[in-house]
Amino acid sequence: MKKYLSFILSAFLIGLTACNNSGQNNTSNMQTTDFIPGERVEAVIKQLKDSLGEVHALRIERGIRQVAGLWRKSDGTADDFTGFCKSSFISDTAQLSRLFNTLERNFEVINGYYHKMDVMLKAPLQLEGPEITPVDMIFGGYNASAHLADDLYDNKAAFLTALNFPFYTLKEKTELGEGWSRKEWAYARMGDRFTSRVPASVQQDISGTITEADAYISDYNIYMGNLRNKNGERLFPANMKLISHWGLRDELKSNYADNEKGLEKQRMIYRVMQRIIDQSIPLQVINNDNYLWNPVTNGLFDNNGDTVASTPENVRRYEVFLKNFRAMRRLDPYSSHYPTELVRAFDGTMEVPQKDVEELFRGLLSSPQVKEVASFIESRLGRKLEPFDIWYNGFKSGGGIPEEELTAITSQKYPEAKALEEDLPNILVKLGWKPAKAAEITSLVTVDASRGAGHAWGADMRNDVARLRTRIGAEGMDYKGYNIAVHEFGHNVEQTITMNDVDYYMLNGVPNTAFTEAVAFLFQKRDLELLGLKNPNPEDEYYLALDNFWSCYEIMGVSLVDIKVWEWLYAHPDAAPEQLKEAVISSAKEIWNSYYAGVLGGEDETLLGIYSHMIDYPLYLPNYPMGHLIAFQIEQQVRGKNLAGEIDRMYTQGSIIPQLWMKNSVGSPISIEPLLSATNEALRALKK
Repeated sequence: MKKYLSFILSAFLIGLTACNNSGQNNTSNMQTTDFIPGERVEAVIKQLKDSLGEVHALRIERGIRQVAGLWRKSDGTADDFTGFCKSSFISDTAQLSRLFNTLERNFEVINGYYHKMDVMLKAPLQLEGPEITPVDMIFGGYNASAHLADDLYDNKAAFLTALNFPFYTLKEKTELGEGWSRKEWAYARMGDRFTSRVPASVQQDISGTITEADAYISDYNIYMGNLRNKNGERLFPANMKLISHWGLRDELKSNYADNEKGLEKQRMIYRVMQRIIDQSIPLQVINNDNYLWNPVTNGLFDNNGDTVASTPENVRRYEVFLKNFRAMRRLDPYSSHYPTELVRAFDGTMEVPQKDVEELFRGLLSSPQVKEVASFIESRLGRKLEPFDIWYNGFKSGGGIPEEELTAITSQKYPEAKALEEDLPNILVKLGWKPAKAAEITSLVTVDASRGAGHAWGADMRNDVARLRTRIGAEGMDYKGYNIAVHEFGHNVEQTITMNDVDYYMLNGVPNTAFTEAVAFLFQKRDLELLGLKNPNPEDEYYLALDNFWSCYEIMGVSLVDIKVWEWLYAHPDAAPEQLKEAVISSAKEIWNSYYAGVLGGEDETLLGIYSHMIDYPLYLPNYPMGHLIAFQIEQQVRGKNLAGEIDRMYTQGSIIPQLWMKNSVGSPISIEPLLSATNEALRALKK
């Protein structure tokens, strides 16, 4: 699991920069229509073209139009605009290069130190420690950089950047990017930086709203030892506390190895999930161990077994979701290139059009391989599949090892965060890095005990540390925490390489978050190997393909629900939380009936609505299946080669567009075909 939105959001809001000074609240500062008349814009363009020649025509036209779209009354008169464009447009190649170097260096300084401030302010909300206080929420939700853009427009640095480094659409980057040099790509990324002016008040509202959502989800724990079946029996360890949905899902997965009570425990978790989705879950059992609860009947009891009146959560989950939507929608008027959150998520952030993403997902979900793999799973389980078998994980190497045994190993090996941090260099050496490089990378990674399920948070400037957060209990790190930690460490390695080893700061990072998920998946799939439990089974390659296929089958449907709900929200912007709840449930049922009911049963099943990302991280979910597809293609590329060398080769490309990155790395674009082909091959081999 990867909590990455805070990074994405801060990076995106830096690009969608603010327009109002904190002391200026007049209506001109909230202007979203052009202040500079069109005829003035055309006149300035003509004057500069006549003066400098057609060789600079594209940059002149793009730059002046971009500045005109960003200019407000508070920035000066139309004559001031004209004077600025004439005096600030740079035609000399050497001078333009010097300007780029200066801007790049200064943006790294600004980004890096604001990021460090954000990390420290959010620490009480994200790390284990005392109970969160209202003051913690105030400072954790505070965006220290919200007014940065005011200053960058006031001192004209933003205009200088927009004027000299043109913005290219995704279509243009796709058509032109293959012929660009590294420096031209860096220039294009500089052109992405100032595309809109978002008021600081909007930025602060979004930051505070996302922080509230994160706190809501981070504290959404179920005390599993307090659950009771119809006979009043406890099925789970007394001290087990699981976060929704990640911990619940992972516990459900782990019980495929329990031949005695595993199926009953899975069915109980399944009912807990359904109660969360429809909000019939009692408020008294959320992050509270004072009551006993039967999730099947929804009966609530005190510790003596006497019935207690319960209060359902009702619509709180959807209130948080709706608040996120309304906060993100406030960006729309200021985002001329990306006018809705859906367009921003796909064209702006993922840089893969929504229609292309949906086509990939629906192609796999409707493939004949789905029923063939499901039939194979049934033969292994010896029973008909049920809806929660969407999380079947019996394809993993060592999948038959009981989780208790794995936890015994991990808790002894990692009794505290420091033990994991000290072992990170050894993990990288096992994965193929040379000791010196392993030490260099891990010197820039720190490990903390997480209040939530766990996440990775990269640095925003070179030589700063990336942060690995995972849950570590009083008795050490259990296997779930370890599995998440290995996943997050994959993110940290990518973050560190793409921040420190990419040639231009403006190209740091990855094309989109699916690419960092790909590295995380590569690491996570090797978690048992890193514990010395690798099963040298020649069939592992086939099981890897089936595991990847089934993981895609799971998360692609969830992603389609997320997309569908956001489309519904834009069609019903004034919806109430109760209406949103019904829309989520309806969308989950529709996607389930289309792609899952005929395979897993459960007509009108709501299970696809359980994912906490929908509540916590707007439109992040589609990155996971894209990450699975990318990871599989990369896995095929690195097979038989040194993993470390291939990751270094591929990821030092930095943040060029996704399809070009893939072509350079594996020789083909993002596709479901390699996975479908490998799935067919695996089924043929394993059915013999």
